[in-house]
Amino acid sequence: MPAESKSRLRRQAEAHRADLGAGGFAPALARNFLDRVPWRPDQLISGYVPMRSEADVLPLMRALAERGVRLALPVVPGKAAPLLFRLWLPDQRLEPGLFETMQPPADAETVEPDLLLIPLLAFDAGGARLGYGGGYYDRTLAALRRRRRIVAVGIGFEAQMVPHLPTAAHDQRLDFMVTEQGVREFLL
Repeated sequence: MPAESKSRLRRQAEAHRADLGAGGFAPALARNFLDRVPWRPDQLISGYVPMRSEADVLPLMRALAERGVRLALPVVPGKAAPLLFRLWLPDQRLEPGLFETMQPPADAETVEPDLLLIPLLAFDAGGARLGYGGGYYDRTLAALRRRRRIVAVGIGFEAQMVPHLPTAAHDQRLDFMVTEQGVREFLL
């Protein structure tokens, strides 16, 4: 697919997500993850601080912390580099990062998560996801998956599902997709 078409698809998907007004879906997202995704209290789980109209995972992260799960947040170290992850506790002070992200301070411990909660603009029935186009999660998942088993969980809204997304060889598929309506598991 030409880059201009993929860019147009991103713009359309972001506008569509913004129109959803899905702020009240966070409890359902948390419940669906906790009840239907195979996670363990001994895992280190990375989430994200939602920006723009991304699905809010902060209630889920608080619920995981209450169950003894260690949490991390991603850090964008620079252009074309994989993400780094720093330990984070709910209500811990955050600082601004690249691309309007919020991240744990530089003195927080750098860690490697077992499971990643990943925001998206769109997803399809095969586990493909459309992100913002920087390739950060694709590079990160590829690097982590070369070393060991990593679980990638897309977080979004049912209305973000599309029939088919174009993919390239470097695109990393999701293992699970959690929406306000349920959970899909993708066999990789």
